[in-house]
Amino acid sequence: MELAPGVRYAVTTRSGGVSPAPYAERNLGGLTGDDRANVLHNRRLTATQLGLAPDRVVWMRQVHSATVQRVAGPWGGDAPELDGVWTTEPGLALASLGADCAAVLLADPVARVVGAAHSGRAGTLSGIATRLVHAMAEGGADPARTVAYIGPAACGRCYEVPEAMRAESAAALPETYSTTSWGTPALDLPAGITAQLTAAGVTDVRRDPRCTIETADLYSHRRDAPTGRFAAYLWLA
Repeated sequence: MELAPGVRYAVTTRSGGVSPAPYAERNLGGLTGDDRANVLHNRRLTATQLGLAPDRVVWMRQVHSATVQRVAGPWGGDAPELDGVWTTEPGLALASLGADCAAVLLADPVARVVGAAHSGRAGTLSGIATRLVHAMAEGGADPARTVAYIGPAACGRCYEVPEAMRAESAAALPETYSTTSWGTPALDLPAGITAQLTAAGVTDVRRDPRCTIETADLYSHRRDAPTGRFAAYLWLA
């Protein structure tokens, strides 16, 4: 799919890979307990199906941080611990894994700068999306020209948390305050991320409406742990 002129993106589902239960089928997460050979097979298969070179995909060792780094190619070894990457390299795909946390994909099609982040509760409150906008701006991107996509995530109707956690989160980012459909405290991370992107100057923010907890063909740690990870990919055509 096209996020902006010359910028492509894709979001996988759990269907179509080789991982056995409870990771079935297209698990792309390497730290889930699934056999590494299955994960690597699924990653190669997915890249090929997307028209990407399997050795031109950048994966992150996601740790719920606010660390962002520019990349010009895949890591020479194991990925470092970080939750945001950006690039100006055509054909280099950036991947963000998820199973309730949100992927944040950003693209300035004029400056030809793209970035991807993994934004869970801790990362959102630490401002990973804002950090990515600012890092890309240092590389020539204009926030006002940037298109943002927030991937599938646990929605505010389902992401139940203790009252103290909701209060703490809402004190830092009021837009995250939510209540479940059954009346208990909850967080709305996509709403909080949208507010952060808007405050950083991004006006075109698109949200995937799917809730990972409610959508059977997406992985959800809260619903199914242990389970796998799907991925959102972003690349310059």
